[in-house]
Amino acid sequence: MSTRTKGLSLAALAAAGMIAGVYWPSTFESAFPGWTDRTASLRSALGGSNPAPKEAPASSGPRANAIAARPPVPVNIDTVQRGPMAVRLDAVGVVQPVASVALKTRIDAQIEKIFVGDGAQVKAGDVLVKLDSRQIEAQIKQTEANIAKDQAALEQAQRDAVRSSDLFGRGAGTQTKADDAQTQVAATKASLAADQALLDNQKVQLSWYTLVAPITGRVGTFSAKAGNIVRSGDNTATGVIATIVQTSPIYVAFSIPQTALSDVREAIAAGRGEVRATPQGGKLTAVGKISVLDNTIDVATGTIMVRALFDNADDILWPGQLCNVRVTLRTDADVVSIPRTATQSGQAGNFVFTVENGIARSRQVSVGRFQDGRDIILDGLKGGETVVSDGALLLIDGSRVDIRKESIEKKGAI
Repeated sequence: MSTRTKGLSLAALAAAGMIAGVYWPSTFESAFPGWTDRTASLRSALGGSNPAPKEAPASSGPRANAIAARPPVPVNIDTVQRGPMAVRLDAVGVVQPVASVALKTRIDAQIEKIFVGDGAQVKAGDVLVKLDSRQIEAQIKQTEANIAKDQAALEQAQRDAVRSSDLFGRGAGTQTKADDAQTQVAATKASLAADQALLDNQKVQLSWYTLVAPITGRVGTFSAKAGNIVRSGDNTATGVIATIVQTSPIYVAFSIPQTALSDVREAIAAGRGEVRATPQGGKLTAVGKISVLDNTIDVATGTIMVRALFDNADDILWPGQLCNVRVTLRTDADVVSIPRTATQSGQAGNFVFTVENGIARSRQVSVGRFQDGRDIILDGLKGGETVVSDGALLLIDGSRVDIRKESIEKKGAI
């Protein structure tokens, strides 16, 4: 027989042996403990008319003996916890002022004085900037003089009207003169009213020369200083003298998945929805409540914008700042949870390894959600069981375990 023929025969025998090992894993289990589990996915993919025979239970037979002969696997353990747990959402938000006002001039004038410094905290009604108002003040004085003149003319016209009416009554005057006197009175009154309206208009314009804070907040940097000319209608950067932002109260805006919308709405209706915002890089945390839900869901991201309102009396939050946001929607009274590292994934779904008398046992579980590094278990565990939290990748059902010392100390402390 040639070397090539011998090589082909050996390859054929090896292939036949591998196929037999896949379809009849029990023949390999004694020599290779865990062989059945490792070839399960391949058997499932191959299918065929020769399915693997049903294996003997792990508690008896050669497979169980082989597993028992393996050295213990070092693992960390944890206890399945059961009790109340808050339902929370975590997100990254940005601080937004409730109100922001750009301070502009309504007339062309020169800045006479600025009363506050850059970045100052101001209250609504505080005087911020005084413009040169000498011209409008002179116009007001001129109008007031015209009003005084109109009042004197009105008094004279009224006296003339009385005399003309008296003379006409005694037959010494004409009807025309009496009527003309009354007309003069009406014309003088109209002139007086026009001058009074002009004075009111000029007083309104005079108020434009004193810029006051329309809201309580913090003023930014002034773009113009005393002596500069400011112009109305200037849309450039220098057109805004300063910007005031309201810092108390203040918003933090963040997005939540649309799947949480119903829970958020229920929390708002029940007066819950507490929000904690911690500025990134900061140590202090502000506490507020959900205040505004956007009216539409973003179809591109499947999220909805939420705004939480904070009192912010201590200026913990600063406009434009990024924050780590945590929303507490409610507290569930009876929840089973395990460390996230204890949950494993297999063909049949999620499972965990419980430890019973030093032996690892596989148990199927149903995971509801993930929070604070723990999986919420809906089915499969009752609480109080001991599960493997680290080292599960080396385990198979029935493996002996060697619990690490630090894990025992931690479990004892809990």
